[in-house]
Formats: sequence, structure tokens, C-alpha cells
Amino acid sequence: MLEKPKLFVRLTEFWFSMIFLSVLLFIRLFFLYGDYKEFKEKPLFYTDVQVVQAYEKWKNDNYYTILKLYSPTLDLHFFSRTKIRSKDLTSKIRIKLFPHSDMKFLDYLGVPFIFSNVNHIYDEKKNTKADFLYFIEKQHNDKDISSFYKAIYFATPLTKSLRESVSVLGVSHLIALSGFHLSILSALLFFLIRLVYRPLQQNFFPYRFDLYDIGFIVLLILGFYVWFVGSPPSLLRSYVMLIAGWLLLVLGMELVSFSFLATIVLVLLVIFPKLMLSLAFWFSIAGVFYIFLLLQYFSHINKYLMTLLISFGLFILMLPIVHTFFPLTSSLQLYSPILSLGFTFFYPISIFLHLLGIGGLFDGYLKELFTLSTHIVAFKLEKSYLIVYLTLSFLSIYSRWLFYILSFISILFALWLFILVL
Repeated sequence: MLEKPKLFVRLTEFWFSMIFLSVLLFIRLFFLYGDYKEFKEKPLFYTDVQVVQAYEKWKNDNYYTILKLYSPTLDLHFFSRTKIRSKDLTSKIRIKLFPHSDMKFLDYLGVPFIFSNVNHIYDEKKNTKADFLYFIEKQHNDKDISSFYKAIYFATPLTKSLRESVSVLGVSHLIALSGFHLSILSALLFFLIRLVYRPLQQNFFPYRFDLYDIGFIVLLILGFYVWFVGSPPSLLRSYVMLIAGWLLLVLGMELVSFSFLATIVLVLLVIFPKLMLSLAFWFSIAGVFYIFLLLQYFSHINKYLMTLLISFGLFILMLPIVHTFFPLTSSLQLYSPILSLGFTFFYPISIFLHLLGIGGLFDGYLKELFTLSTHIVAFKLEKSYLIVYLTLSFLSIYSRWLFYILSFISILFALWLFILVL
């Protein structure tokens, strides 16, 4: 069997491309640094912002509302706070910003905290997304369940109680829109469009190849969807990878390769350099990396076994990385791979049920799942161990034995971690 041509024929081509993209990234960061210097030197800014999230905190009988905001004018995500109650805010407000001179450039690239005053609260305007959210909400009596569905369809923030339950279950990757959701949607759309397209193709244009036509239509629909939900970093990364993957597939080139992944990462950072500070972005990249690693060494096995291997293998290989940043550990997290497999079927079925107006069919089961009680411990891995683990992961690309060592270490860590919990 002939091998598919690689994205880069020679190693020198790969490194030249990496250097070229890195130079472009440096240029982008140089201009962003200029924006940062100009921003923090101004005493104040007036800007309209979108309220991404608002929740109240209490301290010594005093309350204040924490705001997560986005300014399209400044292209800046940031936190702030106000004494205005969250229920009195709308999705769009006008604020006066007070940049602080000690703000670091990395803070500016990330999600900094900036003091502000709310000057005006705009009336809530009806829009298509709000209509969809209301359509979802009215099919559920429980606020947490409604929040769950709105999050997996439209990338809206979870309620505080549900966010805690999701952390305990270890299924945050199922809630935050990412490549997992996009792959399910693309497969569903391809199947549905093909039902209509195939008869037309056979009767009127049999010379056309459905992968080109349907794939292009699916990409257009998904592109609109990514824009519609606000382009979350992990979803944006997945969409660009999907476009690039489709192009390589059409050209008949090798799709599953680490050179392809590295190229996509740098292209995304050149276009959206602030993704450098997005933990969700790097988590999604790590997930794809380990999927590619598993496919490299086990692609010869049965596809159903491969599905199970990826689900359980990805969970185990990601544990050291996850526990470097998120210390919460519970025995319920052991169900994460099974819930991930089940979500593949649940997600399209739930969409169909909501379109029929009977989206509350699974509410009872979901409520039970989100209210399961378990013993919880907090364990955080030192970052020095993470550096060693990531180094071993990269070296595993070139050595099967190093991959086995990596797997053995991650399995030992998983056993030790959950024995500690249990």
C-alpha cells in the first residue's frame, strides 16, 4: 500500500516553516506590545463591553459582583468588579476603565484584573442567540440543567454549583465547547447533508466527489456556528484544524502527523497571539497530541478497540498535566472515559430532542449525575515534574520504548492518585 505524501518532504522544510512562523509571531507580539504600552499609559478609557460572566461574592457581610468582560474595541478580555447586583446587569454595558501602571505584558495578553466604573447599562436587545437560549431554558425546570445545555450548545458560563459538580466528575472537557463537540457536529452534518446530496449527485452530477462538496458545506456551517457562539479558544483551534485537515484529506496527504499539529499551533498563534496565555487552548492541543501519539503506535488494532483505547488512554495520559493546574480529585473522575464515550451519542440525540421541544427528557438522570456525592482530596503536581513529563512525551514520538515508559508512569500516577482518594 502506497504511503500518503507528508506535509513536509524534508526535515529542513519543516524547520524553515517553524522559523518563518515564529518570526511572524514575534512581529505580532511586537505590535501587541505597542498596544499594551499605549493602553497602560492612558489614565482612563471609556469603552462598551460584553458581560461574559457575572457572579456575586460576599466578604465580611459586604458583597460585590465579579465581572468577566470583553471589549471589542480594545480586543481585551479582563476581570473587574462592581457593587451593582448581577441581576441588574445586561449583556452589554459601558464602563470607565482605569489601567494600572504596574500591569505586566503577560497580564495584558491574558485576562487581567482592571478597576472600572459602570457608566451605563444598555437595555437588553433581542437577538437570535438570546432567542435560542430562551428556547433551551424553557424546556427545563432546573437552573443547573438549563445551564448545562446552554453551555454545551452555545458556550455560555455554567452556574457556580454546576461548575463545582463538573469539576468533581472530571468532565469539564465535555462541557466546554471544543474539538470533541465539533467532530460530533461535523459527522452529524455530513451524514444528514449526504442523505439529500447523494440522490442529486447520482442523477445530475455523478462526476462530483461528495467529500469536496459536502465537506465544504459542513465547514461553512461550522464556521458560522463558531462565530455565533463567540469563538472560544479551544473551539477556534479545532475549527482551524478541521479546515486544514479537510484540505490535506482532499489533497490526499498525511493527516495524522506531529508536524501538521505543530504547524497548526504556530499558525493559530500568529493569527491569535493571545492564545499563548489560554490554558484551555493548550489543554486542547495536549489532547490532540496524545491522540496522535496513541494512533501512531496502535493504529493497526480494531477501530472499536482503538476508540476505547483513545478514550481511556487520553484520560490517563492527561492526568499529570491536569493535576499540575487543577488539584481537585475524586473517585467519580474514574467514570470520565465512560461518560466521554456516552457523550458521543448523547450530544446529537439531545440536540434532536431540543429541536422537538422535549429537551427535558434526560433531566432526571442528569440531576442524579450532577448531585452524586464522593470523597474529594486536593493534590497538585509540582511544575518541575510536568516539565519532565512533557519532555518524555515529546521524545516518545521517536521511540516506542519511551512511549511505553511514558504510559507506565502515567498509569502508576493514576493508580497512586485514585488509591489516595479511595
